[in-house]
Amino acid sequence: MDQKVKSLLSLARRAGKVAAGEYAVSPAVKRGKAKLVIISQDASPRSVKDMKAMCEYYQVPFVIYGTMEELGGAIGNEFNAFLAITEEGF
Repeated sequence: MDQKVKSLLSLARRAGKVAAGEYAVSPAVKRGKAKLVIISQDASPRSVKDMKAMCEYYQVPFVIYGTMEELGGAIGNEFNAFLAITEEGF
């Protein structure tokens, strides 16, 4: 994972602008709060399919980037398959 991306995710987390994990990301997408969803490369295929479909339905951009360990580590957790950035500035 690129150090710049890691730093920005860490900064967004400290600012309270990150939803982490499927149970936090899904409501953020449905309520229109998610501005970008980051899906880990090693998330389960079914979860990835469901999250992509939800993002497409609610017109939220998403990227597949990094591993669960890298995404989690960037925000101070052990593992995270999904992250949502909840403010456009980040």
